[in-house]
Amino acid sequence: MVNVGNKEATHRIACAQAIVRLPEPVARAVRKGDIAGPKGPILQTARLAGIMAAKQTSSLIPLCHPLALEDCRIEIRFPKRNELHIECTVETHHKTGVEMEALTGASVAALTVYDMCKALSHRIVIREIRLLKKTGGRHDFNG
Repeated sequence: MVNVGNKEATHRIACAQAIVRLPEPVARAVRKGDIAGPKGPILQTARLAGIMAAKQTSSLIPLCHPLALEDCRIEIRFPKRNELHIECTVETHHKTGVEMEALTGASVAALTVYDMCKALSHRIVIREIRLLKKTGGRHDFNG
């Protein structure tokens, strides 16, 4: 682990995104309403999975500091007919950043959409999992 003992705790925010490309019939079904699969409503379940994953990041990523998250939000939107954009925004006051928590949240939300829609099609593509911005550490990032 990276030693953060001498660092000051600051308010830290990170936002990450995952893009899920859906075949048109699947996208149409999801756009019409939050269709439910056997595991529940797809988009609501994806939001919940992303938040749960962000909270468990230190258990998933080796040597990642466990953090008490103060806020975690998952937003899912359709900016294009067949693309879901999933954004995970995480906040805390700590000595280390929350980029990995935001990336994990967005990734797992996207994987949950895949899992819940794969019965309709296996042509779902998850792409461009990336950090959009972070603030509160030594260096801010706005990519």
